[in-house]
Amino acid sequence: MDWDQFDLNPKVIAALKKADIKSIKEVLNLSGADLQRLMKLSSADVECLLKTVSRTLRKNCMLTALQLYQDKDCLSSQCQKLSLGCSVLDDLLKGGIPLVGITELAGESSAGKTQIGLQLCLCVQYPYRYGGLESGAVYICTEDAFPSKRLQQLIAQQHKLRADVPPEIIQKIRFGNSIFVEHAADLDTFHNCITKRLSLLLTRGTVRLVVIDSIAALFRCEFGASDSVLKARYLQTFGAQLHGLSTRFRTPIMCINQVTDAVSESEAVQCGYSTADSRVFPALGITWANQLLMRLMVSRVPQPEPTPGAVSHHPASVRTLRVVFAPHLPPSFCCYTVRLEGVKGMNTTGTAIRAAWLLLEELIVKRLHFTLRTNNPNSRIKVASVAKDYCTSREKGNRQLPVHRLHTAVPTCSSPASVSCCKQERHGHNLNL
Repeated sequence: MDWDQFDLNPKVIAALKKADIKSIKEVLNLSGADLQRLMKLSSADVECLLKTVSRTLRKNCMLTALQLYQDKDCLSSQCQKLSLGCSVLDDLLKGGIPLVGITELAGESSAGKTQIGLQLCLCVQYPYRYGGLESGAVYICTEDAFPSKRLQQLIAQQHKLRADVPPEIIQKIRFGNSIFVEHAADLDTFHNCITKRLSLLLTRGTVRLVVIDSIAALFRCEFGASDSVLKARYLQTFGAQLHGLSTRFRTPIMCINQVTDAVSESEAVQCGYSTADSRVFPALGITWANQLLMRLMVSRVPQPEPTPGAVSHHPASVRTLRVVFAPHLPPSFCCYTVRLEGVKGMNTTGTAIRAAWLLLEELIVKRLHFTLRTNNPNSRIKVASVAKDYCTSREKGNRQLPVHRLHTAVPTCSSPASVSCCKQERHGHNLNL
């Protein structure tokens, strides 16, 4: 037993080692008086030792029916969420990030994954009534250096991003003092980090959020194509350890993930995607996907080509945040931009509505590529219906996007089909139906 991982006085740890006590079972089998005699400690130290090891075995704290009814100690894990610091993003996620479980944020480079992770590290420090958890955060970097300059920019601009919070409350929070940065470039360092240092911070109540940036970097160079079984075991082990910490301390775990290209349709289907949906899918495969509570994907939206001589009205690149799967959310998306003050969601007006139309148009064309190469007449009819509604809505300037109908028009393909990557020529919004 490694007693150094417990939140104990160094004097008590030294006494345990000197007395040659090697397990929790040995501690609990001895009475308080025997422990005092054997370890030469005070009754207060022995009582602290017994409480600490007992808490380790008990895992989850017990709540009475009265406490649950009055909701004194904490809100229900199923109801309370960690805010993302933006009402639009919170509305998409029905309040924010769940406190119990692993949430994955996947996407291509420069899509804003790290920006969202940094913003969460600040949001967790706000009072409960403003969507925070009144605690700090741990940011684990696995490849790049921690973006400390960007963090300082976000801290300085909090009064602009969080206009809903009184300025005096923002001034009282020492944001930089409550973010703990860890660097783990290999699996052994990462394992040591989450089992010892992270566990210690959570036990002390110092932090209530863990951000891992990124989880895929740990496995990129460590395993080859022939090591898939060993890689799956590591993923299951780390997933179980992170789940245990999240459940025990009611702490959200945000894992940033990278994406890989769908070389073949069978690979995409194996991960729950069809090539009609996307050209990329999150890394680490189905083994890692099974460890997740919620998967979010971010992507950059291609801007419409500017008309010659026209003035651009795009102050920032538009991105989308999409819910891939979650037990409490339907597939949906919203647009956002990354600004100096942080990540801000966009209502479906102006620039955002144009970006949403572009995204929907791409989805329709990709679905048509897929359905025209299958023998399912029902799918063809459904996609054609959505596409026609799209054209009619765009002509009328209607802001009701039929994207929810499009996602259900063609189910995830159950058998691989040959889908070519031919380029569809389009003029305006005519889809040549």
